[in-house]
Amino acid sequence: MTSEQPETIHVAPSPHLATGSLTTRRMMVDVLIGLAPAVAVAVFMFRWDAVVVVGLCVLCCLAAEAIFSLPRGKRVPLDDYSAVVTGLILGLSLPATARDHLHIVVIGSVAAIGLGKAVFGGLGYNIFNPAMVGRAFVMLSFAKEMGASAYRVAESPLKILSEATPLTVAKEAAKGTAESVDLPELWPLFVGTVNGSLGEISAAALLLGGVYLCVRRVVSWEIPAGTLAAAAVCAGAANLTGLTTISPWHHLAGGALLLGAFFIATDPVTSPLSGRGKFIFGLGIGALVMLIRLFSGYPEGVMFAVLLMNAAVPLIDRWTVPRPLGGPAPKRT
Repeated sequence: MTSEQPETIHVAPSPHLATGSLTTRRMMVDVLIGLAPAVAVAVFMFRWDAVVVVGLCVLCCLAAEAIFSLPRGKRVPLDDYSAVVTGLILGLSLPATARDHLHIVVIGSVAAIGLGKAVFGGLGYNIFNPAMVGRAFVMLSFAKEMGASAYRVAESPLKILSEATPLTVAKEAAKGTAESVDLPELWPLFVGTVNGSLGEISAAALLLGGVYLCVRRVVSWEIPAGTLAAAAVCAGAANLTGLTTISPWHHLAGGALLLGAFFIATDPVTSPLSGRGKFIFGLGIGALVMLIRLFSGYPEGVMFAVLLMNAAVPLIDRWTVPRPLGGPAPKRT
C-alpha cells in the first residue's frame, strides 16, 4: 500500500505569471529593451550628463537592493533586474542638471529601493511604484535643485539646456507671467530636440518602446490607452475653454506622460488585476495629470498622479472583481 504524496501549494508574491517562459527577469529585460530608444535619445541630446545620472541611479539602486536584503535574511535579488529597471526609470525622470547634485541622485535611489520597496517586504509587496517614490522624495526634499527652474541653465555648453521645458513655457503663457512666449512646436517634441527630464523628451522613442512592450504583452494595453484617452479629452476641453494655450497633441507628446503611461503606470505589482480595472486606473492617471498641469503650480503631474492612483488600486480591484465562469456565485441562504 502506497501513500499518496500531498499536493504542494506554492505561495508567492505578485506578479503572477500565466506562462513559465515569461519570468520576472524576462519581463524586466523586455522593459530595458523598450527603454533603450529613450536612453539613446537622452545620451545623444544630453551627452555625459545623461550617462552619469542614469548610470549612478542604476548602480545605487543595485547597491541599495543588496544592502536592504541583508536584514531580511533573504538572497540578494539582483538577478531579476528589477533594481536595474527602477534605477533606469528614476534616472530618466531626473533633469540633466542632476549631474551637478550627485548626492540627490544617491538619496533618490536609496529612497526608491528602501522606502518604495524594501519597507513593504520587497518586490511583489510594494504598493507604490518605487521609482516614483524616489523621485517624489528628492522633488519635495530638494525643490530648488529639482524644480522647474533647475531645468534651465543659461551658461550651459548644451544649447538644449538654455531653453525652458515645453510645459513650463505653456504654463507661463497660460498665466500670462511672460511678456512674450514662444510656444513649442509639435515636431521637436516628437523627435526630442527640447529640454526636459532625460527620458521624456522624445515622443517617438517612447512610443517605439511602448508599442514593443504591448506587442510582447509585457504590459497591459488598457493602462496606456486609458491614460492617453483621459489626458486627450481633458486637454481638448481645457484648450477649448482657454485653460491651456497648447493643443492636446502637445500635452500628449510633452512632459513625462508617455513615459508614465507605458513604463511607470504599467508596473504589474502596483496596478490593478483585471482589464477593466486597468483601464479605470489609466483613466484616473490621465485625468489627474491634466488636473495637476492645469490648476497646480507644477507644470508636470505624472509622478503625483501615478502615486495617487497606486493608493487607489485596492479599491479599484474591489470594484472590478471579475465575473466567475458560469455566472455569479450562488448566495447562501
